[in-house]
Amino acid sequence: MPGTTLPSPNAYTAPQLRQLIYYQLDNDMLQNALFFAGRLHALDTKDSKGDSAHLLALCHLRLGEVKAAYETSRDRVFSGRLPHLGCAYVFAKACFALERYSEGLNALERSRAQWSGRNHWNKHSDTLRRHLPDAAAVLCLLGKLSRANDETDKAIEYYVEALKLNAFMWDAFTDLCDCGAELRPENVFKVSMELNNSNPNLANGTTNPQPPNLPLQAQSNNSQSSVFNSFNDPFNPTIRTAGDPGLNHGGPNLFSRLNGSIPVMASHKEVNEWDTPPANGSFQDEDVVMADDTSSVHEIEPPQAPLKKPSRFQTLISEATLDPPKIRTANGRLKVKSTTSESTDSSESSRIAVPTAHKRTNSGHIPPPMNTTEQPRRSNRLRDIVPRDTISGPSRSKTTTVRDVQVKEQRELRKMKAISGLGTRGRSTSTVGRVVSGNRKPMEVSTGEVKEPRIVGHPSTATVPTNRKAGPPQPDPAKEQEQAVQWISQLLLRLGSGYYNLSRYQNQAALEIFNSLPASQRETGWVLAQIGKAHYERTSYPEAADAFSRMRKIAPSRMEDLEIYSTVLWHQKNEIELAYLSHELIDADRLSPQAWCAIGNSFSLQREHDQAVKCFKRATQLDPKFAYAYTLQGHEHVENEEFDKAQHAYRCAISADHRHYHGWYGLGRVYERLGKFDVAEKHYRSAAQINPTNAVLAVRIGTVLQKMKKIHAALTQYSHACDLDPRPSLSRFARLNRARALLTLGRPQDALGELTVLKDIAPDVANVHFLLGRTYKMLRERSLAVKYFTNALNLDPKAAAYIKEAMETIDDDDDFYDDDEDGA
Repeated sequence: MPGTTLPSPNAYTAPQLRQLIYYQLDNDMLQNALFFAGRLHALDTKDSKGDSAHLLALCHLRLGEVKAAYETSRDRVFSGRLPHLGCAYVFAKACFALERYSEGLNALERSRAQWSGRNHWNKHSDTLRRHLPDAAAVLCLLGKLSRANDETDKAIEYYVEALKLNAFMWDAFTDLCDCGAELRPENVFKVSMELNNSNPNLANGTTNPQPPNLPLQAQSNNSQSSVFNSFNDPFNPTIRTAGDPGLNHGGPNLFSRLNGSIPVMASHKEVNEWDTPPANGSFQDEDVVMADDTSSVHEIEPPQAPLKKPSRFQTLISEATLDPPKIRTANGRLKVKSTTSESTDSSESSRIAVPTAHKRTNSGHIPPPMNTTEQPRRSNRLRDIVPRDTISGPSRSKTTTVRDVQVKEQRELRKMKAISGLGTRGRSTSTVGRVVSGNRKPMEVSTGEVKEPRIVGHPSTATVPTNRKAGPPQPDPAKEQEQAVQWISQLLLRLGSGYYNLSRYQNQAALEIFNSLPASQRETGWVLAQIGKAHYERTSYPEAADAFSRMRKIAPSRMEDLEIYSTVLWHQKNEIELAYLSHELIDADRLSPQAWCAIGNSFSLQREHDQAVKCFKRATQLDPKFAYAYTLQGHEHVENEEFDKAQHAYRCAISADHRHYHGWYGLGRVYERLGKFDVAEKHYRSAAQINPTNAVLAVRIGTVLQKMKKIHAALTQYSHACDLDPRPSLSRFARLNRARALLTLGRPQDALGELTVLKDIAPDVANVHFLLGRTYKMLRERSLAVKYFTNALNLDPKAAAYIKEAMETIDDDDDFYDDDEDGA
């Protein structure tokens, strides 16, 4: 209301605002979260712990407001106070987006004392989470910052340390593969000692690391240890015990509220639901229970009044309770129970329930007054030793009478048990000893108030089940969890091995691993994309197109790796499919660089190279680190014979990704076209060092060596290319160049063997027939030479002048010299 003063906030206002912020963040209502974070930051002006600044910066980061997140979190990192871990992490992520990598590295290193030693493995579930990063997450971010800052060696060290702490840091593993690091996936994806130490279920094989009967106070004291000892983690749902207040009465969840509550020990610190613990406090204080619904103050039962001090006579009566208590039967006679559990329970009860006016029965209710004219009900069994009229006075003689009566009743009880033994054979003594008010169901021991047992059916018809059959063995949760972790590790091992082999361009091995996956895992977008890339690297374009087509059906909105798919369609000369793919991608996401690469490939296939260059430039504007778009742009400049622009584009690709071998190959092509064969050889070898299994690179190295008159070295490269890929579709280029090199060395007979194989592989290639004509000319077989020259002329009429010149000099003894620039 206008004119009224807003009351001052109390100590619970800030914690409740934090809970509201986490609620908005968890439900992805980021604008609401940002609004409440602003209120909290304005309320907590001092912000001595930095929690409000962290939440405000986190909201800005989630909304994509990177600059605001950078500015909000910077003061809590570089001020004179201890850096806040959450602020340092958000600041580093903002620096990564703003390309201020050195500042991000410095911020995380300054807060090393806050994150070093943290391990949140197995601390997250559907209802629990940690809102601050642990050491593995921070090390992974350090690796990304170092890699972006061109510090590859440091990035590899950070990634390795992250994987040692948590083998399931998948992006750390993939970045290591992309960096070209030597790895053994079988040593990475295994449950390490660090994970065993942080997961009690795997370390000890038990789901009850705390004794089930441990009192609540002791459990709360144990939970004050370090986060590494997850034995004492009360937020871990997999290790909750019978005494855990989160699962039993009085706990902070809905089931506990339905079950009731238990008194909280005086030394047990009560946590309010709205009180989000400080982020930089003790490690266990950073947990936030997301799905629990509790009241702010637990209901505590008032303590019962202290018991009266028993008199001397009552003490004697208590000592006499070693024998079983007696009850009245239906015929009025006294009956004594002699079962062990009954006598034990009765003796314990006699020490608690003294003969006062407030005496209670086992069901917890005050019994009605005894009526001499009416026989007592079985449910009103007395917990004291004798009837009230027998303890009216402290006479010693009466006590002796009581003992005599008990001895007689014991004898009578033995006779009655002998008669009724057949009817009670299947009953458990502990069960019979806890029968109250006609209920044959055993009473459960509870630390709270005694509940009145429920009567099922008529008391006279209620019976105790006899000879219960043991059900199937219950599964061991610890073993099942261990098996689940092992299964995930095995799955990641296969996926990681496939990815690692693909990053090393061991394409056939990668394909075998990916194809060995279960169908449910293999037929997913990510796996099919890797299969398509492996086929593309092997130049198996039909298989690659099939894999990418299946990926599009399963994940139609996936944009990653579709630039490779468009290149596959370009190699297949499939204009219609490529144009359709381009329209689909641009309609799905106009700001995707993959979509613009597909459009550029479509223009390139139609030989509109200028339009293609514009599309590839647009892709690099959207993602300046997209190396493949720079490479495609360089290819178009080469087609336009704009070699300077092509060199610039290829260098940009290498700058974006040092292991992008396509950029090195493109530079080699440019220098080869410029006649700088020695420089071209260096760039080709750089590409081959990254991708040693590519037969095309070996052929290009042999070609420039042959042009530099290093024929023997060129022959070695051609043979190596045939060994790398013996498939006819690729080996024909190596064999053709090998035949040329042999003719240059004056070995026409060896060249004839290569060309004969080539004629069977590619019978419609004019170049093969022309080289056969030159070979027979050197062998002085004029008729065969004319035959193959004629075949070449029919297959390629455009080369008529060149072929006719060779036919006119068929009788001349000239040496073979290959002036074919491309060697194909």
